[in-house]
Amino acid sequence: MKKSYEIDMCSGPILKKLLIFSLPLMLSGILQLLFNAADIIVVGRFTGSQALAAVGSTSSLIALFVNFFIGFSIGTNVVVGQFYGAKDQKGVYETVHTSILLSIISGVALIAVGLLLAVPMLELMGTPDDVLGQATLYLRIYFIGMPATMLYNFGAAILRAVGDTQRPLFYLSVAGIINVVLNLFFVIVFSMGVAGVALATIISQTVSAILIIRCLCRIEGMCRLILRELKFYPDKLKRVLRIGLPAGLQSSIFSISNVLIQSSVNSFGSVAMAGNTAASNIEGFIYTSMNAVYQANLSFTSQNMGAGNYKRMNQILVRCLGLVTVIGIVLGALALAARYQLLSIYTTEAEVVTYGIKRMSIICTTYFLCGMMDVMVGSIRGMGYSILPMIVSLTGACLFRIIWIFTFFQMDHTLENLYISYPISWGLTAAAHFVCFLYVRKKAAAGQKR
Repeated sequence: MKKSYEIDMCSGPILKKLLIFSLPLMLSGILQLLFNAADIIVVGRFTGSQALAAVGSTSSLIALFVNFFIGFSIGTNVVVGQFYGAKDQKGVYETVHTSILLSIISGVALIAVGLLLAVPMLELMGTPDDVLGQATLYLRIYFIGMPATMLYNFGAAILRAVGDTQRPLFYLSVAGIINVVLNLFFVIVFSMGVAGVALATIISQTVSAILIIRCLCRIEGMCRLILRELKFYPDKLKRVLRIGLPAGLQSSIFSISNVLIQSSVNSFGSVAMAGNTAASNIEGFIYTSMNAVYQANLSFTSQNMGAGNYKRMNQILVRCLGLVTVIGIVLGALALAARYQLLSIYTTEAEVVTYGIKRMSIICTTYFLCGMMDVMVGSIRGMGYSILPMIVSLTGACLFRIIWIFTFFQMDHTLENLYISYPISWGLTAAAHFVCFLYVRKKAAAGQKR
């Protein structure tokens, strides 16, 4: 008898199943972060602070474009989950094939974006001249691997929709080991610098994409992929984009505010940039752990929406909020307590460590607010409403940060004043999303009665 990787999200104990779903997803996210962390650690240790700043300065720019298309995979997750919860085999089949084709086209489009816009975008961000050349090289090589990145993310979204988070974890484990080994090989043996770490990343991402597509082609059941039958089903594409496009726009515009913050950090010089890069990379491990709870909420809510289990969706939200708060507070406290040791992994320069601590002392203590904000979005989006949370998030977080940069930050031009805009925006936006959830939940219940 074959092992079942799927989870019945519509019945049984909620918290236990949330943990079974979330823990492999947390580890998967951490491994995905290690792709970039390995790049940063290797260049910081073996190439110097300028190379470290070069790799770090591209992260918000990469997120600006990549997150837009990865937002479409959220649409895939929700639509597959709703059809799966409703036991609609044809709906799942058509959504899977539409989504994989969409991922391929998205990846090819991103290659063109990276090659054509690397230099003007980095210059627009105010990237210092001593960093610009290496940052451009890293960015262009990185974007060549975008089709593989998109295939992996869309494929993983399909598996998550039916509760399978274990196999994506295994595939990323294999790719993560390859990435670390190739990083060391290209940088230490061949002295390839930023080009070496970028090349290692795209090779490892290609491996993870091949493994997940192979899995989808071999599995039995509704989610099976038949490559020769790839095509767009217009009604399914519309449903995926109706949820995914606002999610992608939200992520991208969020990234614009982060690009503005990165540009503001750039004004303090390459040493401050390096410290900010190391600190934000450490914080990324906390975020990805909290984000696993958001993904769980999204998948569980989607399936229960499809099955019409409205009361269970309330219970899912309460447990996810509690879980993400505990994760954010505990991991934030641990990271702050070990700040010197963690930052020293990335660099041996004391001044870089000092700048990293400035960021961590503010973000790590308040990061749980970001997790609560995202979990609220997961519930609303899982019910099929994507435009409303997009508008609230962009107003409460993105617009707020932009206003902050051009007002309060100009009055007190310090990194601490820049970083404090994060927790304030998270708290305000989380509260607004809670009000929106109450409205959407009431609307869904009224639709059920009719």
